[in-house]
Amino acid sequence: MDNIPVAEEKATEKKKFSLVSMIYDVVSIFTTALVIIALLFTFLIRFVGVDGTSMEPTLQNGDWLIVSAVNREIEVGDIIISTEPNSFNEPLVKRVIAKGGQTVDIDFITGTVYVDNQPLDEPYIMERTHTSEGVTFPLTVPEGTLFLLGDNRNDSSDSRSPMVGCVDERYVLGVVKYRIAPDFTKID
Repeated sequence: MDNIPVAEEKATEKKKFSLVSMIYDVVSIFTTALVIIALLFTFLIRFVGVDGTSMEPTLQNGDWLIVSAVNREIEVGDIIISTEPNSFNEPLVKRVIAKGGQTVDIDFITGTVYVDNQPLDEPYIMERTHTSEGVTFPLTVPEGTLFLLGDNRNDSSDSRSPMVGCVDERYVLGVVKYRIAPDFTKID
């Protein structure tokens, strides 16, 4: 008869251990998931919001961008996020027009942008480039830097301005991979 209380006590201890074990497992899984998500968003992808109209019609004010922080191979035509300190004290979302060693020239009368004496085909721009912001052209882009322009050329502060200039590649946060409309109805 003395074994019955001992058996009940062991069963109660087993239930307590099982509950503690289950709680530990849930907390462990939840913590692991949070760490994986944090690492994913820190080192692989980031979400960045668009503030302003300088990239219209491609990007709209309020759009959210999925940015790849892994792809360090920046190509001409990519839209990038630059965190290089500038007069605006904010990151810039701009299109890469030229890389180090290339020469940029802009004919502000016709609005044509040339890279290495070749006119760019720019179906993505709002209108041709007629606004000069102080940089003298032609300009040879220094090695290790990028020449950036907004798609809304006449309403964009970009590498044409001495306040921005050519952007050091080391300050590129990432390359834009996808755009999410503010109402989440469109992803492209």
